[in-house]
Amino acid sequence: MPAGVCGCCGPLRPRYKRLVDNIFPEDPKDGLSKSDMEKLTFYAVSAPEKLDRIGEYLAEKLSRDVVRHRYGYVVIAMEALDQLLMACHSQSIKPFVESFLRMVAKLLESREPDLQVLGTNSFVKFANIEEDTPSYHRRYDFFVSQFSAMCHSTHEDPETRTRIRVAGIKGLQGVVRKTVNDELQAIIWEPQHMDKLIPSMLFNMQDSEDLDRAGHPSTPSVVGQDGEENPAALAENCFRELLGRAAYGNMNNAVRPVLVHLDNHGLWDPNEFAVSCFRIIMYSIQAQHSHHVIQQVLNHLDTNNRTTPRVRAGIVQVLLETVAIAAKGSVGPTVLEVFNTLLKHLRMSVDLELGESSRRNSSSSVSSVRGKESDERIVQNAIIQTIGFFGGNLPDYQRAEVMMFIMGKVPVYGTPCHTLDTVKIGHQGTKRIQTMLLSSLIMVTSGFKSKSMAAALPPSFLDPLFSISLMEDSELRQLVLEILHNIIDRHDNRAKLRGIRIIPNVSALKFKREKISKQDITFMKKHGQQLYRHIYLGCKEEDNVHKNFELLFTTLAILTIELANEEVVIDLIRLSMALQEMALANEENMPMFIRCGIMALVAAYLNFLSKMIAHLPLCQHVSKVIELRNLDAPYLLPEHVFRDKCQLPESLDKNDRQVYFQASDMAECLAGPGYNVERLSIPYVPQVTVLYTVGKILHRCKQTSRDEDRLSRRKSFVDTISLQVDIMSNSLPDKSLLAEEITFETLKKAIDTTGLEEQEREKRRQVMEKFQKAPFEEIAAHCESKANMLHDRLAQIFELTIRPPPSPSGVVSISTGHTQHPSVPVYEMKFPDLCVY
Repeated sequence: MPAGVCGCCGPLRPRYKRLVDNIFPEDPKDGLSKSDMEKLTFYAVSAPEKLDRIGEYLAEKLSRDVVRHRYGYVVIAMEALDQLLMACHSQSIKPFVESFLRMVAKLLESREPDLQVLGTNSFVKFANIEEDTPSYHRRYDFFVSQFSAMCHSTHEDPETRTRIRVAGIKGLQGVVRKTVNDELQAIIWEPQHMDKLIPSMLFNMQDSEDLDRAGHPSTPSVVGQDGEENPAALAENCFRELLGRAAYGNMNNAVRPVLVHLDNHGLWDPNEFAVSCFRIIMYSIQAQHSHHVIQQVLNHLDTNNRTTPRVRAGIVQVLLETVAIAAKGSVGPTVLEVFNTLLKHLRMSVDLELGESSRRNSSSSVSSVRGKESDERIVQNAIIQTIGFFGGNLPDYQRAEVMMFIMGKVPVYGTPCHTLDTVKIGHQGTKRIQTMLLSSLIMVTSGFKSKSMAAALPPSFLDPLFSISLMEDSELRQLVLEILHNIIDRHDNRAKLRGIRIIPNVSALKFKREKISKQDITFMKKHGQQLYRHIYLGCKEEDNVHKNFELLFTTLAILTIELANEEVVIDLIRLSMALQEMALANEENMPMFIRCGIMALVAAYLNFLSKMIAHLPLCQHVSKVIELRNLDAPYLLPEHVFRDKCQLPESLDKNDRQVYFQASDMAECLAGPGYNVERLSIPYVPQVTVLYTVGKILHRCKQTSRDEDRLSRRKSFVDTISLQVDIMSNSLPDKSLLAEEITFETLKKAIDTTGLEEQEREKRRQVMEKFQKAPFEEIAAHCESKANMLHDRLAQIFELTIRPPPSPSGVVSISTGHTQHPSVPVYEMKFPDLCVY
C-alpha cells in the first residue's frame, strides 16, 4: 500500500477533534498546551454549535484515560473543560454541560482520592457560574449521594480522609448554591435529599473541638492553624448557608433530619452538640420561621415521652435555648402550645417519679430507683427553667398573660384544674407540681415592671395565689411571697433589706420610691384588706421557719415603700398591733418559737416603718421599746430569736407592758395632721373568707382520708365534697335533740363509743357509693334539698340575731297589721361577728 494513503487520514479528521488532540502533549508532565488551548477556546466561541461535540469528544478521551490509569491526561482534560466552561456562555452550552457533568460523575465514581477531589473542584467551579436560563431536565441526585458518601469517608490515612471529606462538603455546598435559588430545582428540599445533606454536615460538625464557637452567630474560620481546611467549620458554613436559604415551606424538611441524626447518634445526653446545632439553626433562619423550629422540637419531645429522663432533659434544654433566641424576635402562635406541652411533660415526669417511688420497696436495687428519681428531677428542673426563661424574655404586656396562664394551671385544693388531676397524682404529686410551677412563676415575674398594681395583680391572679399562701406548707408560702415581691417591688429595693433585722439607719440604705399613684391608691382600697389578711394568717402557721418570717418582713417593707400613703400606714400599724395581740393571747396554742417570731417581726417592721416615714415621736417610742427588749426580753427581737440556740421563755407575760408596743402610745405619737389616729383604737380583725374556711376544711379532709384509707388512692373530688356536705348538714343542731332530756342512759350512751367508728365508716361508704353510682338528677335533687335546709337554718339565725336599729325619731309605722321599721342602708347596719365573712 502506498505511504501517501496513511498520511491523508489526519487531515481528514474534523477540525474540533484536531484542536482537542493538540492540547494534549506527548508527556503529560508538560501540562496543558496554552497556545493550543487558546485556539480551541477561540474556535468554541466562534462556533458555539460545536460545543456539544467538543464536550462529547473530551468525555470520550477522559473515560479512556481513566480506565487506562493515565491520570496526567485526565487532569489536562478537566482543566480544558473548566476553561471552556468559563469562556462560553451561549445557549449551546446546555449540551456541553451535560457532557461535563458526565465526566465529573466519572471521576467521582473512581476510587482514587485525587480524581474525586479533581472532579469536586470542577463541579464547584461549575456551581459558581450563573446560567442565563434554567435547566428543565438536569438532576443532581447522583451528586448529592456521591458527595454525601465522601463526607463520611473512612480512609485509613487521616490526611487523605480529611481531603475527601472537605471535597464532599464543598461539593454539597456547590449543589446547594446551584439548586436552592432555582425554582425548577425545588426537589432538592424533598426529604430523600435532606436526609443525605443534613446528616453529612452534622457528621463533620461533630468533630469540632470548639462547640461553643459553633453555636455563635458569627461564621467560624474554615482554615485551621496548620493552614489546612477544617471540615467542621466548612460543614458549619454550608449548614448555615442551607438554612439561610430555606423558605417557609421547607423548614420542617430541614429540621427533621437534625432531630433524627441526634437520635441515631445518642447526642441528647450529653447535649452540648445538640444545643450548638439549634443555636446555629435559630441564628441562621429568618426570624419569622422560628416557630417552625419550636414546633418541631415540641413534636419530638412528644415522640420521646417514654425515653430515658436524661434524653428528655436534653430535648427540653434544647427547647430552652430555642425559645430563648426566638423570644427576642417572633415566636408566632406557639406561645401557649409551648406551655401546654411543657406542663403535660411535667405531669408525666411527676407520674413517673412517683411510680418509681411507690415501687421502691419491691425493687431489688434501691440505689437504681433513687437514680431514676434524680434523673426525673433533672427533667422537671429543665422544664421549670424553660417555662421561666421563656416567660422572662417576653415583653411585659405578654409576660402578664403568661403569668395568668401559668397561675391558671397551678392545682389548688377546692378549685377545678383542667390540666392536672390532683386526685390521680395524690398529695405528694400535687405539692411537687405546685412547687415547680410557682418556681417557674418566680422566674417569669423576675424583672417584671408594671406601672399599675391593678394590671399586675388582677383578681383572677391574686385570688388563686393567696389560696396557695394559706396552704399548710411553709415552702409553698415562701414561693408565693417571693412572687409577690417580684411584682410589687418595682424599684429593686429587696436586696437592700437583707433579711429580718432591726435596721439602725433606714435612710442610709437609699431606697428608691415614687409618689403613690391614684391607680395604686385605688388598688389598696380594693385589695389592701386581702393583703393584710393573708399576711396575718400566714404569720400564725405552726410550720413557719426563719425564712418565712424574713419574707413576711420583706413583704411588709415593700408594701410600705411602694404602696403606702397615710391611710395604708395606719392600716399596717393596726395589722402589727393585731399580730402582737395574737401572739400574746395565743388562742390557737401556737409554739413559743412562732409567738416570739411574730413579736420579732412586729418589732423589726415598726422600726422600719417609723424610720421610713421619718416621724420622730414614733421613732422614739419604737426605739424605747426595742431598748427595753434588749435588756429584759431579747427573745422578742429578730437578732436573738432566729439564732440556732436561742433560749425561749415558757410563757409571755402580758402584764409587762413596757416590752410591748401600745396602740394608745402610738396614737399619741402620730397625733396631728396627716394621720387618722382614731382608727388605731379600732382593733384589726381579719376578714376570714369562705374560700379560706373551705380550703382549710378540704385540706384537712384530704389528710384524714389518706390516713384512714391508703388503698383508695383514686377517690374523686366529688366524694370529698359529698362527705363534707353530709357532715356539715348533720352537724347543725336539731331542736328535738336539744329538747331531749339528759338522763343516766343518755350519758352512758355518750361515753360508750363501741361501734361508732364502724357506723361512721359505713355511713361514709354509703355516701361515696351514692355519689358515684346515682343518676345526676338524683344527686342534684339531694344537694338542692341540703342547700335549702342550710339556707333555712341561716335565715333562722339571721332572724334571731339581726334587729334593725331604731329610728332616730322613734316613729314606727304600721301597715297591713305588721310593724314597719324605717329602711336602713346596708353599710350602716351592725352585723354580729358570726355573720360577717
